[in-house]
Amino acid sequence: MQRLESVGWMMELERNKLDSLAVWVTNHVSAMLAYWDRNLVCRFANAAYLDWFGKSHDEMIDKITLNELLGPLYEKNKPFIQGALEGKVQTFEREIPLPNGTTRFSIANYFPDFVEGEVRGFFVHVADVTPLKQLENELLRSNEIIVEQNKRLLNFTNIISHNLKSYANNLESVLELLRHSESEESRDESLGFLTNISQGFSTTVNHLNEVVKAQNMGVIKPTRINLFDAVEMAIAILRIQLKSNHAVLQNRVGTEAAILANPAYMESILLNLLSNAIKYRHPDRVPLIDISSMKKNGNVILNISDNGLGIDLEKHRKDIFGMYKTFHENKDAQGIGLFITKYHIESMGGTIEVTSVVNKGSTFSIYFKTA
Repeated sequence: MQRLESVGWMMELERNKLDSLAVWVTNHVSAMLAYWDRNLVCRFANAAYLDWFGKSHDEMIDKITLNELLGPLYEKNKPFIQGALEGKVQTFEREIPLPNGTTRFSIANYFPDFVEGEVRGFFVHVADVTPLKQLENELLRSNEIIVEQNKRLLNFTNIISHNLKSYANNLESVLELLRHSESEESRDESLGFLTNISQGFSTTVNHLNEVVKAQNMGVIKPTRINLFDAVEMAIAILRIQLKSNHAVLQNRVGTEAAILANPAYMESILLNLLSNAIKYRHPDRVPLIDISSMKKNGNVILNISDNGLGIDLEKHRKDIFGMYKTFHENKDAQGIGLFITKYHIESMGGTIEVTSVVNKGSTFSIYFKTA
């Protein structure tokens, strides 16, 4: 009898040792471990769980309910709690505010505790995945930066393509005129064109340098621009194209109209829209381009109208300012001009709208901030 009592005592001692070892292990793992009975009363919580919620062992064990512990989070977790009590394993992500005011991200698992086929409660395992979430957010931010940098590169490439290509086209046309000039008056006119092209080219290069500096700094500050002068400069750049297409252009912009804009962006906007009016001319009539301005609700509205092919807005309204979208068969169209134009305008705090009738023409209305 004494031997049996001794064996029983030793077995009890071993069980106590194992229990102590189990508690020691659970208190030294980073994951949060707990057990909640069917009445949602806490029966066990390891050190990580207590620390996460800022509770002591005496405050938690056999006293606090899950509703009391979670507060506002309880309603969010309720479907998972009910699922666990119905015998189904639950796994979900949760953002948890801590008592010290910080926030941690977690992945929680609820494991039902079955006793003779009935759920007696459920075990909770919560892993702190804050570092992983922070890494994920950093990767997302990095991706956004890359997308923005690609957009800036496309933007800058488009400015060069339109702003400087226009000078190259003009230069080629003027040199051709010089070759065929038969009078001194004609040669003088061509030399005058060359002078204007040279001056405009220098101005554009300076504007582009400012864009590069501003983009490297991450800030593009708009400056005060006389809208009438900006339109006149764009007309001068496109003068040869206008002349060769027999286009009639009227600048009815108010001479006092002033806006806040980036000079290089403004030049690109005007060249895009005016060159489109020439490019998409109607084959049966002379291109007519009307440019006007008005003030409304603290904005300056610039309207550029043409009598060209027009756009089917019922079909293309959602795509008209999209990337690589073209609406007419034109081998020179790349489908980025209107996309970049919209990007330029919106980056300066403005908006752009279009009205159009197929085979009758289009009007682009740009809303700029008044200087």
